Amino acid sequence: MTAPLPADLFGYVDLLAPEEQQILSRVRSFAEEQIAPIADACWDRAEFPHDLLPGFAELDVVGLAREWPDRPAYSRLLTSFVSMELSRVDPSMATFFGVHAGLALTSIDLCGSQEQKDRWLPAMRRMEKIGAFALSEPHGGSDVAGGLETTARRDGDEWVLDGAKRWIGNGTFADLVIVWARDVADDSVKGFVVEKGTPGFTATKMEGKLALRTVQNADLTFDGVRVPEANRLPGAQTFADTNRVLRVTRGGVAWNAVGAMAGVFELARDYAVERVQFGQPIASFQLVQDHLVSILGAVVASLGMAVRVAQMQDDGTFRDEQAALAKRQATLMLRDAVARAREVFGGNGILLENKVGRFFNDAEALYSYEGTKEINTLVVGRAVTGIGAFVGRRPAKH
Repeated sequence: MTAPLPADLFGYVDLLAPEEQQILSRVRSFAEEQIAPIADACWDRAEFPHDLLPGFAELDVVGLAREWPDRPAYSRLLTSFVSMELSRVDPSMATFFGVHAGLALTSIDLCGSQEQKDRWLPAMRRMEKIGAFALSEPHGGSDVAGGLETTARRDGDEWVLDGAKRWIGNGTFADLVIVWARDVADDSVKGFVVEKGTPGFTATKMEGKLALRTVQNADLTFDGVRVPEANRLPGAQTFADTNRVLRVTRGGVAWNAVGAMAGVFELARDYAVERVQFGQPIASFQLVQDHLVSILGAVVASLGMAVRVAQMQDDGTFRDEQAALAKRQATLMLRDAVARAREVFGGNGILLENKVGRFFNDAEALYSYEGTKEINTLVVGRAVTGIGAFVGRRPAKH
């Protein structure tokens, strides 16, 4: 059995089946023993630890919610707890995993043909081929649904892609990049798998990031990139298909936020118990306890929402606004939680060696990606009022 984390005060982990808890225990051990010792150094150098991938692959946790010939489908709740455990130690590695096992693999699984699934998914499961998801563009973030600038043009048995993508996680080393582009013939959004090394395709690492520094975000350019028809995802015909992928993965960011909050709670609690000021541990001060309990409350409240999102994904009752609300609230509370944890550390909180500063910075990325607070607010607002409050919107491209 997996023991609840110190921040899991209500023991939500006990909702997992015994076999699922065993899988989660392996993930926790890997995160604590293999990721934690190098997380600060990788973050500081903005380098990805490729040497961890064989050990990561041995966990066999890619595509847990999917049925494989040799493995049953596990619950979305287990997949979500895996994200939480990784984020508790290093949100960067959790983000890497979410891009590969979430966005990229889900795109192929939901939108690909059976031949494409057979061709790519087993290697992705083994982490022999790493995936990336290319949707955001230099001039398009929250408004990409209104029209992508990256274009696709049919030329015989091939497609020619032109344009650029930005903020693409895993982009510098991914073997398979899911590229969303606008078909110039019918103005609809289509999905393509661009393989590493394809002529005309370049990936340049984005420098100077202040959050999730271990994640290798890239600027991608497509200059007459030729993609065979066999690499077009036949189930990706409109942006609604893109959104099918996003709605599956958006709730995962809430779990990343919960994990990060759980991580800073443990850091702040341990520090408060050990740090002595005025002749006594600072944990004995009422204001410090207020910070600790406020962080704990944020974890438990966010975890409750995240658990329900995963359960509703499992039973088929999940809706967009539920993931949007969970992501919005969890990342809002994350911002407050990391600030409180940093305050418990005082000046020591800005030293990387104390880790809390890394979480403080990483929280800003979690707050922004997979739907900003403002966009998720409008998604939920539209659902509860029946009235869309989006302004400045262009006619949707289908």
